[in-house]
Amino acid sequence: MRAVQITEFGGPEVLRVVELAEPVPGDGQVLVDVVRAGVNYADTHHTENTYLAPATLPLVPGGEVVGRTRDGRRVLAIVGTGGYAERVAADLRTVFDVPETVDDVTALALAIQGTTAWLLLRRTVHLAPGESVVVHAAAGGVGSLAVQLAKAWGAGRVIATASTQAKRDLARELGADATVDANATDMTEALREANGGRRVDIVLDMTGGAVTDASLAALAPFGRLAFYGMASRTPPTPVAPASLLARSTTVAGMWLVHALAVPGLLHTALAELYGLVEAGTLRAVPGGDYPLTEARRAHEELRARRTVGKIVLDPSR
Repeated sequence: MRAVQITEFGGPEVLRVVELAEPVPGDGQVLVDVVRAGVNYADTHHTENTYLAPATLPLVPGGEVVGRTRDGRRVLAIVGTGGYAERVAADLRTVFDVPETVDDVTALALAIQGTTAWLLLRRTVHLAPGESVVVHAAAGGVGSLAVQLAKAWGAGRVIATASTQAKRDLARELGADATVDANATDMTEALREANGGRRVDIVLDMTGGAVTDASLAALAPFGRLAFYGMASRTPPTPVAPASLLARSTTVAGMWLVHALAVPGLLHTALAELYGLVEAGTLRAVPGGDYPLTEARRAHEELRARRTVGKIVLDPSR
């Protein structure tokens, strides 16, 4: 079968299409014929070996696929690695049925990015009606869904940051009440201004570096910052516990891997997300349908911030 494999760590240039033996499912696994494989920003960290979990070579990247089992069941599978391929052996505990009313791109958008947005708002920051929510990288995979979910769940004001006017316009279209240039000179002041001069209640942050520092400074008393990625590849300034006490603020982290270990949690999340899609309340933003042979280009576009929404690979091309 065809797959994208890396035999050395590095940037997009290390992604190569090769022929590999078809995977053989072990106990508790099922073989999935991949219709589309999702591309996530975490995949770029995997290829560099800078992700939270160390990678080993050789490696087939890709943490999520949508396809069919040999008995015809249409499924979404979270696989960790191995997704950039024509077939993958998936753990039955992380295989989920997909309603026929939900298209492939939307299903993949919900798999990791949608459940991440759900967990951030439901479990990490515990959004309450009327609170202000800042969504960084609001045109991206998680951000574009988090903007919509925050509005659907009663946020008083959703503030979206993005790097271009087109991306900020998209965030407005998805329901953001205000937008901020991601390259603002003074992000703390820009966030307060976007919130009518008031400090903000919630920040969803996957950027790191100075953006995290400025966002923490913008929090109101009892405000919460949820940290779920570091796209800038620059760590924020270490947070002193005394400073949290002085401002009654919370900094929390969230890694989807831990949710996989909680029985039924992602089933609950996906069921609600599917329902919102079917009701017309939530939509995925297509970000590009690339042939498997152009996985390298997909990573280049993603890392250069030229993409929006959900990027997928088509193993048939």
